[in-house]
Amino acid sequence: MSSHSRTRTILEIVVALLIVLALGGLGLYAAGPRIRSAMADVTGEEELFEQIKGVGALLYLRLTQKPLDTAPYEPIHHSGLSPYGINVFLEQEVDPQVIDQSLTLIADAGFQWIRQEFPWEAIEITAKGDYWDHKWDVSAWERYDYIVDRAQAHGLQVIARLDNPPAWSRAVANTPGWEMAPPDDLDDYGDFVAAVVSRYKGRIRYYQIWNEPNIYPEWGDQPADPAAYVELLKVAYTRAKAVDPDCVIVAAGLAQTTEETPPEFGPRNVSDLLYLERMYDAGLQGHFDIMGAQVYGLWTGPLDRRTSRDRSNFSRPQMLRQIMVQHGDADKPIWATEVGWNSIPLDSPAPPNYGRVSEAQQAQYAVQAYERAAQEWPWMGVMNYWFFKRASDAEQNQSWYYFRMFEPDLTPLPVYDSLSELANRPPAVQIGYHQEDHWALHYEGPWRHLSDKRAILGQYALGQPGATLQFTFSGTSLQLALREVATIGTVRVEIDDQSRRLRIPWSAPDEGSPLIQLASGLPDGEHTVSISVQDGPLLIDGILVKRQKTPRWLLIPLGLLVVLALIIARKRESQP
Repeated sequence: MSSHSRTRTILEIVVALLIVLALGGLGLYAAGPRIRSAMADVTGEEELFEQIKGVGALLYLRLTQKPLDTAPYEPIHHSGLSPYGINVFLEQEVDPQVIDQSLTLIADAGFQWIRQEFPWEAIEITAKGDYWDHKWDVSAWERYDYIVDRAQAHGLQVIARLDNPPAWSRAVANTPGWEMAPPDDLDDYGDFVAAVVSRYKGRIRYYQIWNEPNIYPEWGDQPADPAAYVELLKVAYTRAKAVDPDCVIVAAGLAQTTEETPPEFGPRNVSDLLYLERMYDAGLQGHFDIMGAQVYGLWTGPLDRRTSRDRSNFSRPQMLRQIMVQHGDADKPIWATEVGWNSIPLDSPAPPNYGRVSEAQQAQYAVQAYERAAQEWPWMGVMNYWFFKRASDAEQNQSWYYFRMFEPDLTPLPVYDSLSELANRPPAVQIGYHQEDHWALHYEGPWRHLSDKRAILGQYALGQPGATLQFTFSGTSLQLALREVATIGTVRVEIDDQSRRLRIPWSAPDEGSPLIQLASGLPDGEHTVSISVQDGPLLIDGILVKRQKTPRWLLIPLGLLVVLALIIARKRESQP
């Protein structure tokens, strides 16, 4: 074939593909909501044109990139907890009654966590070691003691965010742009962390060290410095664990940014992906228990499945997870320190810096976000909605104000009801390897939860005759990890009210816990399980749920590829 003919053939194929895409778009529009809904489910887009573009972009990314390695079936520490958390600013409330009303609404909605800032500048205010509020002549701890006490009374766990140094900790003090910068002496911060952890030992277990250090102004008016943050994290981790070995350290939630300029070039904002990679280079491993991440949807919905380093959307945490897996931290979870969508009004003078959705979309997207994370990301733990309310409406002229769930006077937005309905549903075990203490497992009778270094993640559940375990799982297969099989007695298993037998291997391995298949090839959906110990012990070391499902997004691009292949084949047949 001549070069002219080859060029003409390529052009004809391109034109044909464009025609197919155009006709496909018209066909999709005419086909009604089902196909458009399928496209929305993979792009997070609402408009038809953006959906078509999104499907094309997704196809391109899947063809040109390797699948992300997120190690979804790895046993993970600090998992199996309720994912429903919310950010609060209770320290800014003047009326204690409002604090109680807020916590009541939060608990009633099914949330089990609050992420509350403990600003260093508001506790150790005027000088090192001075925890007295001289303005009001009261202990600076008083306000935070009340918040912790009331949270406990409402059955809520606190994630304490520790940042915002006082002016005395920096030579530049609170010069504009430096108000949130780290202290000159990291040991001063270490002393503050130790003081907080010591005071709330046994009442607070989870502490987040700093927030968004990869952007301005959270690291001050200076280049973002992952190595410097790791040094701060090391100090905080060491001091906190010395006071309370049982405390859990959450690394700072990294802001979703895409600037890939290396830090040594001096940018004030650095991509969360590049920043995390440099954190590992600086010795991050071994100095945190949970990785924090900001998980915003911004300009697309939570079902947007496009992932690339230059794209900021709800799917981005998968790339953070891959970096963790590559550096040997697959057994650590990611917690969403903040998650949500912005419902800034169309007539607001503030620019839509964080995207714009309606209040109805905000409510819908929030539910879809929690559902998707639960169903697809077993490494994603607690997700803290951003945010409950502000103390006043003074910030209505700022775009970030419109992430709120309640108005300052406690008038709810639709997102409150939608998340309340979701969080109050009976929990189910989703895909992934889950420990025997998962919050959806219901134990009755003679069970004991024991520590054992040989067990997966160091613990297992021991059931004696008469012990029962009930739960619901969502997937297509179910396996049990057993600490020992040589001593197992008679165990009755019912799945969807149908009895099944445990298939016990001839011998157990010397190391690890063997997986026993309970069910496979089930319809994808929720299934009920009942396990009862008839005689002899049962040692459960975990539950593995998997899902086998053909992704719906394949249908659309596959159809386009088939049409393109037919065009090429016919063109070749017509050539001499």
